[in-house]
Amino acid sequence: MTLATTAADMTGTYLNYLWIALGIIVVLLGLLRLGWRGRKRRQADLPAPEEVPAALLEEQPRAAAEGMVIGTVKAGDYLDRIAVHELGLRTNGRLEVHPQGVAVFRSGARNYLIPAASLEHVRTDRGVVGKFVERDGAVIIGWRLGEESVETAFRARRAEAHQELLDELTSVIRPSDEESTPT
Repeated sequence: MTLATTAADMTGTYLNYLWIALGIIVVLLGLLRLGWRGRKRRQADLPAPEEVPAALLEEQPRAAAEGMVIGTVKAGDYLDRIAVHELGLRTNGRLEVHPQGVAVFRSGARNYLIPAASLEHVRTDRGVVGKFVERDGAVIIGWRLGEESVETAFRARRAEAHQELLDELTSVIRPSDEESTPT
């Protein structure tokens, strides 16, 4: 038996290993897809977030930052991603703080508005499902989507913009006394 004959005999064995590995990968991807569809079905009762009003596009924001929209999760559970309405997708984007609320612009996904009345809290953290960064590296915005409390995570590209967003978000959530008293 020569070396060439042995190598030819092993080719079939290696091809069988390849097909088995590809089959396992296809099965795993199918299971992931089924899980994502099941999650979307369980979250089907969540309403779609508001569209960004056209008038808001012309206004100067109080604060804005380019960065990464990490995604939206259920409040208090940073591993439970919101699958419906593309809210759980991680994309590059821009966050703008306006008196009316927070406009979230995302590349490759629908833009939406978090109305000021729906805002509950703002904090910093290490991130949420799929993206974790250094301590206090992500801005976490807590808000109401219908009856559900959710949190949207954003990571600004520049540290100055990160702090500016935090300051302005805090003032929109808890307006100062002179802003809230009628004149």
